[in-house]
This record gives sequence, structure tokens and C-alpha cells, in this order.
Amino acid sequence: MLKYLRWFLLPFSWLYALVVIIRNRCYDRGIFESYSFKLPVISVGNLDVGGAGKSPMTEYLIRLFKDEYKLATLSRGYGRKTQGFLTATAAATATQIGDEPAQFKHKFGDVTVAVCEKRVDGIEHLQTDHELIILDDAYQHRAVKPGLSILLFDFGRVREPHFLLPAGNLREPFKGRKRADILVITKCPVDLSEQEKQELTSQTKPFAGQQLFFAGISYSALQDMEGNTTVLTIDTETTVFLLTGIANPDPLVNELKKRAKEVVHHNYPDHHQYTLKNIAKLAADFNACKTQKKLVITTEKDAQRLGEHTLQQAVKQLNILVLPIQINFLNNGGQQFDKIIKNYVREHTTYNQLH
Repeated sequence: MLKYLRWFLLPFSWLYALVVIIRNRCYDRGIFESYSFKLPVISVGNLDVGGAGKSPMTEYLIRLFKDEYKLATLSRGYGRKTQGFLTATAAATATQIGDEPAQFKHKFGDVTVAVCEKRVDGIEHLQTDHELIILDDAYQHRAVKPGLSILLFDFGRVREPHFLLPAGNLREPFKGRKRADILVITKCPVDLSEQEKQELTSQTKPFAGQQLFFAGISYSALQDMEGNTTVLTIDTETTVFLLTGIANPDPLVNELKKRAKEVVHHNYPDHHQYTLKNIAKLAADFNACKTQKKLVITTEKDAQRLGEHTLQQAVKQLNILVLPIQINFLNNGGQQFDKIIKNYVREHTTYNQLH
């Protein structure tokens, strides 16, 4: 059925591709202006819609630099009900700044987290009192020419046909990867073989000068909604009620199925704005379960949307737990990745100080 639907949507994808190609060529030839900045600007993004691990990668970069440089993250703030340039406060909600920026601010309180639809305007607001800016989900934002661009590919989707929207998942043609400095295939299994790496390299086809890395996901201990680590664990006697509104929950579902007796998945679209009705449905299923050991688990991103004032009481009664994730480079690849990133930031910071 999906195959036939793609064929039906293919003409619309051709029209979409034509628009995107013309837009990119206008930027490439200088008809549309791309702005560069003196301070280091790192972009994190992907070619397709959906989750390739942009938030964990952004958090990885924050951890790498937050103790040495005054940095800021800059996002569009998808799903927020505000407009323009805003910097997040400790009390900021997903409605005010978007779920990913809210997640960054709640985890890294000392880091500046900003949102702005126009990234050029956002950088201009931030550049006077920051040494480094990390752009989250900005690969297609061609108005900014980042100093270093990291492009992510989801391991589960690398082998899929390269169809553009709406027949496929690509936001732009696959050759758009040429603008990236670093390619990272995320969500890889920890036991990825050398043969699989070679196959994935053939699939992504890095251009000359591009570095390709492989990374997996590591899961931390369960936390409460305030970010405090708990002693609760998942084992073969546990029934897990999983609540997600993310682009690709499959890796998380598969991980929980390895650990738990059963996984009951309440699945919603990416960036879903939860309602009391959603929480009531989850509570009813949870209360009807006769298993002695049962837990309600969600993602860090979903926890931001569940923290809205109208939901707080209902969420509190369910004692929802959060399962954090982190990027984990395979085969010590993180050392080379860190070296490349640090060298770029150091060189450009030093240059700015001298000039």
C-alpha cells in the first residue's frame, strides 16, 4: 500500500524538488544572500523530516564546550505560541519556546538558550556577548552560512529510497549533503560490523573532505519529571506504559522491549500538544493493568510538553518517569570527532581575539 501511495505522490515530490533545487541554486550563486559571522557557528541538522538525533547531538556539543566557552543554542522554537527572538528562562515552557529548547534550558541552566524564526536575526542578537553559537535543526536554513556543519543520518533510514516530500521523507535532494563538513550516522547498533560500516559508507557517499562517523544511543537511569535520578529500574517483571510524541520512537520501543515484560505504547505525532484527555486515557490503561510492577515512561522532549500548567496535576498523579538518552560514538570515534570540532572552535575564537 505504501509503495502505491508513494507512486501517487511522486508528481508532487517532483514539483517540491524543483522549488527546493531552484532555492538552493539561488543561494549557491549568491542571488539569495547567505550571512557568515566572525564567531564560531556550528549547525546541526539532517536531510529528512523526523528524528535523526539532533537534540542529543546538540546536547553533546553543549557538554563539550560549556565549561570553556560562553555559548548559546539557537533554535526556531517549533510549536511555540510566541514569535520573534526570545531567550529562555529557567521557568520557560514548551509553549513559550518549543520543546527542544525547553529541554536544553532545563538540563543546562547556565547556558543561553534562544529561539528565533530568522536565525540571522538571532545570531545578531547573541554574537556580542557569546563566543560560540550552536544552531539546532538549521541545515536547510540557507540564510546562515555556518562555520561548521554537522549532518545526521538515522541508521534505520539510510537504506530507504531517496524520495522527497511528500512521497518520501527528504526535505531536499540527497546531494544536498555536499554542504556538510561532518556526517554522522546515528542510532547505530553497538555491535555494528566493519562490513555494515562499509555498506553504510556506500549509502551515504561522503564527498572528498567529509568525515563520516558512526554513533549509537546510550540510555541513562530513569529520572522524575524534575530531572532527579530515581532508583527505579525496568526488568523482565515490568510492564511499561510508554508515552511518546516524537518523530521516530522505534529505537526506544525496541530498547524497552528488550528490558520489560510488556510495552504498552501510547503513540502520538511529533511535537504533539498533550491534552487532559490524552493523560486520562493513559491513566485508565495504567490503572486497569493488574501487573504488580508497572511504570509510565516518556522521553525528555515529551516531558517538556507534559510540564504545561494545565496538565501538571494529572501528570503528577501518574508519577511519569523520563528515560534520558545520549549520543555514544562507536569505536572511540568520539575522540576524532571532538578533535575536529574543538580545532574549529579554537581557531576561530583565537582569530577573533587577534582581530
